[in-house]
Amino acid sequence: MTHPLQFIGMISHRASSEIHPPGGPILDPAYVARFAQAHEEAGFDRVLVAWHSTSPDALLVAGHAAASTRRIGFMVAHRPGFIAPTLAARQFATFDHLSQGRAAIHIITGGNPAEQKQDGDFLDHAQRYARSDEYVGLLRRVWTSEAPFDHEGTYYRFERAFSEIRPVQKPHIPIFFGGSSDVAIEVAGRHADTYAFWGETLDQARDTIARVRASAARAGRDPAAIRFSLSVRPVLAETEEAAWARASRILDRIRELRGDRFGKGSPKPESIGSARLLEAAAAGPVRDKRLWTEVAAAVGAGANTTALVGTPEQVAESLADYAALGVSTFLIRGFDPLEDALDYGRTLLPATRRAVAALTPARELEHA
Repeated sequence: MTHPLQFIGMISHRASSEIHPPGGPILDPAYVARFAQAHEEAGFDRVLVAWHSTSPDALLVAGHAAASTRRIGFMVAHRPGFIAPTLAARQFATFDHLSQGRAAIHIITGGNPAEQKQDGDFLDHAQRYARSDEYVGLLRRVWTSEAPFDHEGTYYRFERAFSEIRPVQKPHIPIFFGGSSDVAIEVAGRHADTYAFWGETLDQARDTIARVRASAARAGRDPAAIRFSLSVRPVLAETEEAAWARASRILDRIRELRGDRFGKGSPKPESIGSARLLEAAAAGPVRDKRLWTEVAAAVGAGANTTALVGTPEQVAESLADYAALGVSTFLIRGFDPLEDALDYGRTLLPATRRAVAALTPARELEHA
């Protein structure tokens, strides 16, 4: 099964990145709108709206961005456990209507116990994923059920659960799922429409894709039906030398801002995804052709922090290498977030579409 190529960006509630300290109000509505519009102008398919236990509400931020745009979709991060799945189902179905079918949900189970506790969640890693398993199953059931139903599980109990509002998209809102531990892979195999993972090496990505597909098969699903989304930070310039010079400046700026904390990042304690990025970084600052790991190593790999460095055509070639493994969605964001989004639209997105399209004859020959 061949999936169409998609690009996802990321918007935030105010201007900031690893090299730009946040300033001004915690929520800047005008910036949210402009940031979403920039991605729409650049030709992105969706934007991620992230979740953090201390940040403005992701779904409300997405609602404002949707009202400021016409076409672009929204991948709204959501952590199970803090509201009932029946309520979350109604909230996302409502957003799908208000945005005219542009909603997607990104299930983030959580890899940092300290942050989870900020919202009152004291379950351990395995329990959190067991809860997510039950939670996502209930989301799908509420979104698709035409009659009230009862449910009694480990974490949730309902009588006559039902929603009068169901998603515009059928059979339900697309479900993105992240997590690299064995238990996360098992849950993803049961529920994910798209499995999302960070920018690993090609060998690591090949392994991850195989694990998820095997999990889907164990769940009785068609392994080819699951999409794969890779998150990476492109660092572009007109020449390769200039791109690496820019990467060096980015690292210097991070060193300047972090001071004594540089090289002493704090990975999420239970995040296998973070551990896999740090494993890649331990083997060298540059992996494969141009996967740059030094930022991930410096900040503890607690998020999407590996980069691809080069000209737009060179980075597009590297993205096509991942596409050849089965990745059909790329979540890309820059260290200069707004400016980079516009630049990606002018250069990287069309170059990647050409590079991935060039793979098609080879794929057909392989299966002839």
